[in-house]
Amino acid sequence: MAAESPILSLRSLAKSVPGGRVLFEGLDLDLHAGEFVAVMGESGVGKSTLLNLIAGLDGADAGQVAIDGVGLETLDDDARTGLRRDRIGFVFQAFHILPHLTLGQNVALPLVLQRAPGAEALARAGAMLDAVGLPGRAGDFPHQLSGGEMQRVAIARALVHRPGLILADEPTGNLDPETAGRVLELFAGQVRQSGAAALLVTHSDVAAAAADRVLTLTRTGLVERHGG
Repeated sequence: MAAESPILSLRSLAKSVPGGRVLFEGLDLDLHAGEFVAVMGESGVGKSTLLNLIAGLDGADAGQVAIDGVGLETLDDDARTGLRRDRIGFVFQAFHILPHLTLGQNVALPLVLQRAPGAEALARAGAMLDAVGLPGRAGDFPHQLSGGEMQRVAIARALVHRPGLILADEPTGNLDPETAGRVLELFAGQVRQSGAAALLVTHSDVAAAAADRVLTLTRTGLVERHGG
């Protein structure tokens, strides 16, 4: 039986910064449905840059990024925007929750962008808020939440449109360790339940501990981290 095709495939990816310093080159990775992989590295090694390349927000110097078998280099700007909207969910360190919208409206945004009917979008958003431990809170506003609750909303928003790929950039960087651990456990559970593939970049051992595999980003690519 043939192996399942990866949701995300990176081949010989290379990226430098202005001035010529190489962040990484020869970077390869396959990420399959249901996998939760953490990429670690100190600040400045290119973790966020790697996510930007995967999302099609930046271009590689060499190599290929493919999502569901489609190479990003074959897509124009509109097609890349559509791919981000339909196939990728994002979780950020700074939450990016809109303060003037209710929690339900915030979570429903990806569905609204997909032109889902308003009632359906809000119903699915309410169900996702239930799933992340915020039942009955769809009508509340962000100022009523703690940091940990805000990140739960961000996770619900990233998953509500059922994307195949979740990209998370230091998602618990603004949370205390205890809250971070709870949020990451929730995040990992929701990702696995949805059958998505998730890539988390972090410098935190606490965050990485939630993943199935931990890789270290180096100048020559990704190195599997064992033990600890």
